[in-house]
Amino acid sequence: MSRLPFPACRSCLAAVLAAIACALPALAGAVSFDEVKREFRPSDTAVLDRNGELLQRVRTDASVRRGQWVALSDVSPALRMTMVLSEDRRFYEHSGIDWRAVSSAAWGNLWNTRTRGASTITMQLSGLLDEDLRRANSGRTFTQKIGQTVAATQLERSWRKDQILEAYLNTVPFRGEIVGIDALSRTLFGKAPSGLDAREASVAAALVRAPNARPALVAQRACEVMRAMEPGQKIDCDALDMFTSAALQRRAFDATEGIAPHAARRVLKELREAGETAAPPARQAAGRQAAVRTTLRAPLQRFALATLQRHLKELRGRHVEDGALVVLDNASGEVLAWVGSSGPLSQAAEVDAVTALRQPGSTLKPLLYAQAIAERRLTAASLIDDSSAQISTASGLYIPQNYDRQFKGAVSARTALAASLNVPAVRTLVMVSPESFARQLRAAGLPLRESGDYYGYSLALGSAEVSLLSLTNAYRTLANGGRYGPPMLAAAPAPAAKDKASDKAATILDPRAAFIVGDILSDANARTRTFGLDSILSTRFWTAVKTGTSKDMRDNWAVGWSQRYTVGVWVGNASGASMWDVSGTSGAAPVWAEVMRFLHAREPSRAPRPPAGLVEAQVTFGPGADGNPLEAARSEWFLQGTEQPLFALDNAGAGTPAGAGAAPRITAPADGTIIALDPDIPPLHQRVRFEAEGRGVQWRIDGKHFARGNSAQWLPWPGRHVIELVDATGKVVDQRKLEVRGAGVVAKSARR
Repeated sequence: MSRLPFPACRSCLAAVLAAIACALPALAGAVSFDEVKREFRPSDTAVLDRNGELLQRVRTDASVRRGQWVALSDVSPALRMTMVLSEDRRFYEHSGIDWRAVSSAAWGNLWNTRTRGASTITMQLSGLLDEDLRRANSGRTFTQKIGQTVAATQLERSWRKDQILEAYLNTVPFRGEIVGIDALSRTLFGKAPSGLDAREASVAAALVRAPNARPALVAQRACEVMRAMEPGQKIDCDALDMFTSAALQRRAFDATEGIAPHAARRVLKELREAGETAAPPARQAAGRQAAVRTTLRAPLQRFALATLQRHLKELRGRHVEDGALVVLDNASGEVLAWVGSSGPLSQAAEVDAVTALRQPGSTLKPLLYAQAIAERRLTAASLIDDSSAQISTASGLYIPQNYDRQFKGAVSARTALAASLNVPAVRTLVMVSPESFARQLRAAGLPLRESGDYYGYSLALGSAEVSLLSLTNAYRTLANGGRYGPPMLAAAPAPAAKDKASDKAATILDPRAAFIVGDILSDANARTRTFGLDSILSTRFWTAVKTGTSKDMRDNWAVGWSQRYTVGVWVGNASGASMWDVSGTSGAAPVWAEVMRFLHAREPSRAPRPPAGLVEAQVTFGPGADGNPLEAARSEWFLQGTEQPLFALDNAGAGTPAGAGAAPRITAPADGTIIALDPDIPPLHQRVRFEAEGRGVQWRIDGKHFARGNSAQWLPWPGRHVIELVDATGKVVDQRKLEVRGAGVVAKSARR
C-alpha cells in the first residue's frame, strides 16, 4: 500500500475543508470580537455609590468564577509568551490551522507515538465561543472537529491575532470553576494578570492543558514549560512543585469584598424582586464588570463604618460586639450610608442588623406622644403623673418603672418625653390605646407582627420588634412633618427619584404634632432630668434625637434627625446576649453624634419652620408639694385651640396626710391582686407600692417585718404572699393576699 507524500495529503485535506466550509453555515467566525467582549459576563457584580465609586464586589454567578475582561496589553509579557509557547508555537505564523502540527499528530496516531495535539489557540477559542463545538467529557466528535477547524479559519479571516489571544485568555477554563486569566490570577496568585512572573505564568499554562490534574502533575508540566521558556537555564523543579501546591490551595479572590456588603446584597435583591437581572446590559460596558449604582455616598459609608468599629472596640469590655448604622436623606428617602454589622469584630458579620428585628425600647415614645398630641389628648405642657402605677390587665397588674427606678411626680409631657420617663409614657398609651398606637406604627412603616392588644401597655416602652431601617425611616416621617415615604437604595435618574419620592409620600400624622415632638427632642433643657446638661446628644447645630434600650440591655439605640438627614444607630449583640452597663448615652449615641457632625461639617442645620395652625404661648405651672412651681415658666407650642396659660394640680386637702385619724387599713393593693412582672424590666428594678391609712403602722410580708409608715415599696417575688398591716401595739389590723407571676431574678439591665 503506497502513501501520498505529505504535501499531497495537505492539499487534499485543504480541499476537503474548503468544500465543508462552503457547505456549513457560518460558525464562530460570524461573531465579531466586539460582540464577544460585550457579551462577556463576570461572575461578580460591582455595586457602586451614587457617583460611580466602587463600594462592593458581589458574587452573583455561582456556576463559574470569572473576573473582569482583561485587555491583552494588561497581561504580563511572561504570560503571553508562555501561553503561546505552550499551546501554539506557530500561533503568529498559521491561519488558524497548524498544518505541521496536524501532520505530526497524524503520524503519531499512525505509529502510536505520543505527540503534542494539533489544536491551535484559534481552534480552542472557536470551541469556547460555540456551544455546538464545545468539548464533552468523551472528547469531540469528528463533525465537531471539522466544524472547529472551519470556525478557526473564519476567525482568522475576521479577527486580528491580538484579538484572538485576548479573547482566548479571557474565556479559557483553568481549574475547577475558574474561567479567564483575571479570575485565575486573583484567586491563585492574589494579583492582577499584569503582575504575573515566569513561574506563575508557567503554572497558568500548565493548567490549560490539565485543569483538574493533581498538583504534582501540574508542577511537572509547569517545569517543562519553564524549560521551554528558558532553554539552557537550570530550573528548580522541586521548588516549583512546592510553589504550585501552595498556589492551587489558595483562594485569594474573595466571593465578596468592599465596605458595604449588606447594602450590596439588599440592592441586588431589590432589583431581582423588581424583575431586573443582576447585571442589566444597560449597566455594563463592553467587557467590563456588571455594575449597579446605589444612592450611597462612599466617603460617608467609609466614615460611618470606621466610626462604628472604633466605638465598638471601646465597648468590648462591656460585652458589646455588634452594631449597625443607616443614614437617610429626609427629602428623597435615599439611603446615604448602610452599615449592617461591625465586620471582623462580630461573630455574626453576615447578619444584616439594619434589617434585623429588635426591640426598640424607648425610641417608640416620640411616635406615641405625637399621636396623643395630634388627637388632642395632650399638649406639650400637659402634666402627667410620674408615680407608681398599677394598671389592670387581663393577666394581672402591669407596673411600669423608670430607668433610674425613681419617680419625678407631676411632669409636663415635654419633660416626660425628653427625659424618657416610662410611667408617663404608659399613662399616655392608656389614653391612646395599644391598638390605636399599633395602627399608627404600621402607618409609619413599622411592621408589627401582632396586634396592639397582644403587646398591651408595654408597647409604649418598645416591646414590639422593629428594624433599624424602618425605625429610622419612621423618624424621617417626623422630620418631614408627618409625611411617610419608603426609603430607596437603588439609584434612579434624578427626576425619576424625585417623582418616586413625591408619589409615594403620604401624610400619616398631623404636621403640627410632628413639629412639636421635634421641638421637644431638640430641647437640651427638657432632657436634663435624665441626661444632664452636658449630654452627648447635644449638638452645635439643630438636631432632634431619642435613645432607647430594650429589656435585659440587649439593644441600645440612638435615632434622630437634622434639617436634611436622619441617622439611626444600633449597638448590641447579634446573639441577643445582654450588654454590661451600657446606657443610652454610652452605647449608640456617641456614634450618632459623630456621624451627625461629619454630615454637617460644612452644611448648616436650622430648626424647621412651624406649620400653620400652631400657636406659641407663654405657660406657667402651679406649685408642687414643696410649694415651688412644678416646672419653670416658658414659651410652649400648642395646636390652635388647645393652648392655656396655667397648668396645675388639684391640691385640695394638700398638707393633710390621707386618712389621718382614721382606723388603720390597707388601701392598696386590693385583696386577691395578681401581679405580673413586666418582662421588659429586670425583676430587681420592679416595685409594688403598698398604701395604708392610720398612724404608727408597720408592714409584714409572709409573717416577716418589712417596713414602717403609710407607704412602702416591695420587690415582688413570684409566688403567693400575705401582706399584713400591724398597728403600734403589734396587732394585725388588716391583711391582703396577692400573687406574683413571672420570671425570677435574671441578669441586670435597664431601659432608657
